Amino acid sequence: MELSIVTSLYRSAPYLGEFYRRVSKAAEQLGRSFEIILVNDGSPDDVLEIALELRANDSRVCVVDLSRNFGHHKAMMTGLAYARGTRVFLLDADLEEEPELLLTFSETMDQTAADVVFGVQDQRKGRAFERLSGTLFYRFFNAVSAQQVVPNQLCARLMTRRYVDSLLAHRDREIFLMGLWAVTGYRQVALEVRKQHKGTSTYTLPRKVDLAVDAVTSFSNRPLVLLFYLGTLILIMSILGAVYLITRRLFFGHLLPGWASTMVTIGFMGGLNLFSVGLVGIYLSKVFSETKDRPYTVVREVYPSDSSGLVHDGVFSRESGE
Repeated sequence: MELSIVTSLYRSAPYLGEFYRRVSKAAEQLGRSFEIILVNDGSPDDVLEIALELRANDSRVCVVDLSRNFGHHKAMMTGLAYARGTRVFLLDADLEEEPELLLTFSETMDQTAADVVFGVQDQRKGRAFERLSGTLFYRFFNAVSAQQVVPNQLCARLMTRRYVDSLLAHRDREIFLMGLWAVTGYRQVALEVRKQHKGTSTYTLPRKVDLAVDAVTSFSNRPLVLLFYLGTLILIMSILGAVYLITRRLFFGHLLPGWASTMVTIGFMGGLNLFSVGLVGIYLSKVFSETKDRPYTVVREVYPSDSSGLVHDGVFSRESGE
């Protein structure tokens, strides 16, 4: 198998038919043998039925049905685990990134001998808040993390077999794909890509906040280090303040009144303590999650392509990430 095309499906019913036609045509133009892996990430619409109909009409289509919604990044990693091609093309099915990018990426990979060719937006799409929050996220992440990521990069990417195997070797349970893409290394080439805006994103603000927290705590311990220095600074300031007050009382007989300032200080220290405990708790929760070593997705059923080589009786089931 020369090429695997992997995508995840969540509320993708309106786009899947066109996505399949366009990406199949692009792959056929390359003249390579290929497979298309569709991962149903617990989508509430009828996208699974559409995917199975595509499989019934095209033996190159493999459908992986997850037992529930696990999230975009985990679904993508599950799809990569089933990909067998010497090159793997990863792309969202919502058509915000053109399936024809496969041709451009393939040409660039041939010319540069890179292991990864991926798309980068020239400018983030969406409302002003989305653009601003995205910019702040990348700046904050790169500031606190030892592993730098390319801002505004897209899911669309073409990867070699050895890169995909190295990517799948990571055993993270809490997945931040952009961090894993960067930490895996190899030669990676970015191409500027125009992304179409298709309306409301399935990434709500709470999900974006969760993703940002997972990203920072999974790839950096600097918040804990900064917290230590902040605590040390406050301790030193408190000691100096206490020495100052004691000196005024013993040598000058002045006792500074300040009930309000005392309460503000107590409130500040209490808030700092809660913040510190919460931050440490987040890191401990990561350790707790990783030590359980659960699979990051559970696959309910796999409907393999005829050329997949999987041994099955019509349906193949397993837990990915094992």
